[in-house]
Amino acid sequence: MGKPTGFLEFTREQPRKADPRERIGHYNEFVERFPDNQLNQQAARCMNCGVPFCHSGCPLGNVIPEFNDAVYRKDWKEAYDILTSTNNFPEFTGRICPAPCESACVLGINQPPVAIEEIEKHIIEIAFDKGLVQAKVPRVRTGKKVAVIGSGPAGLAAAAQLNYAGHTVTVFERDDKPGGLLRYGIPDFKLEKWIIDRRVKLMEEEGVIFQCNANVGVNVRTNDLLREFNAIVLAGGSTIPRDLNIPGRELKGVHFAMDFLKQQNKRVSEIAVEGSDIFATGKNVVVIGGGDTGSDCVGTSNRHGASSITQLELLPKPPGERTPYMPWPTYPMILKTSTSHEEGADRQWAIATKAFLGDEKGQLKGLLLVNLEWTASSDGRPAKFSEIPGSEREVPCELALLAMGFVHPQHTGLLEELEVEQDERGNVKATEKDYLTSIPKVFTAGDMRRGQSLVVWAISEGRECARKVDEFLMGISQLESKDHSLQELALK
Repeated sequence: MGKPTGFLEFTREQPRKADPRERIGHYNEFVERFPDNQLNQQAARCMNCGVPFCHSGCPLGNVIPEFNDAVYRKDWKEAYDILTSTNNFPEFTGRICPAPCESACVLGINQPPVAIEEIEKHIIEIAFDKGLVQAKVPRVRTGKKVAVIGSGPAGLAAAAQLNYAGHTVTVFERDDKPGGLLRYGIPDFKLEKWIIDRRVKLMEEEGVIFQCNANVGVNVRTNDLLREFNAIVLAGGSTIPRDLNIPGRELKGVHFAMDFLKQQNKRVSEIAVEGSDIFATGKNVVVIGGGDTGSDCVGTSNRHGASSITQLELLPKPPGERTPYMPWPTYPMILKTSTSHEEGADRQWAIATKAFLGDEKGQLKGLLLVNLEWTASSDGRPAKFSEIPGSEREVPCELALLAMGFVHPQHTGLLEELEVEQDERGNVKATEKDYLTSIPKVFTAGDMRRGQSLVVWAISEGRECARKVDEFLMGISQLESKDHSLQELALK
């Protein structure tokens, strides 16, 4: 334990961020690093708990008290080794993870929790600065070939782990560059794309092969992969967005959020945009959906120079802090204000959109909204809502962005050709026990298996799936599971 009294002496702090009025003028990241003394103090707040609930709060099982102690002692090699023993890509999670580990931090019972996510980001960036991050090329190759379809966080994690196990791994990506959601779903002001390129280059040096513009089931034959590879991992993500089929849906100006975000990410990377341009410039923008994707639309619309931005959420406004129904160390469903919200947006809760309103040219000009009243059920069923009489109103809107989540992976093409079994939600069916689908030697991981979830869960899924594939190919696996890593640490 770095400093036994650290949690009593120091309070939680976050690095300085650029002023919102300044940062909306560009698409670069705007969160600075901690000064050395401040980083040391934040690491000192970790109490090295006898039962560190942060371990279970993190889907990866990150060994958090130990790397906090190493940061306090400025032993960057040890901190890097501990962190990367469970997390392949801390440069991603340190930027875009909602940090469920912090919700489970024991200090969070009566104080602000340890700034685990920021410490994690600092460890990996300092490790890169100091040259500690080097390509780890397997000494021995097994002769087995694995195809990973999809290069989002689950696919990248599976590929990295299977390569470390000595298999020859080829990643197939239908877009022009690897990264999946990381590249074309997360705005650059949250995750600059050179960070992805840096990691992909390192994986290539380690022996992973990337084939882009390779859409399996379209321009790459599924049967060829089944014949050529000893195992296949489906990691295509949950890519079909939830639609809002109400009157006026066909109007010009109604778009899925991901189409809007992907276009802007391509512009920032100076890549040609497909289809008609979607801009928020000078428009009244309404984002329908209160999650992270909606927040990203808010930040992008601010940078476009929207006339106004409104974000709507069907559910009632969450509480500002834990309630008796959200006891520690569970992940609390409380109000979150993102950096994009800080830049300006009118957030409204318990609102339903009843119709998109257009002009005679078929162009969106407004929305018909209604307020909702939510009532809890006395029999344990989910709460229900009803429209509040007399609350209907029209609001001006020239750009509506649908950010209501994703329903399941794309079925046409790859999944239809494989005729793989699906679950009741339309995801690829496989258990956590073996990650094996209904097709022999075909495995699945990430959002394609579990449904829309967090980046940290996708990485965890990719790692665990890789271990099961390794066992399938070799009979035994040397790749560590999350639980195995923690058990080994407990014995030291």
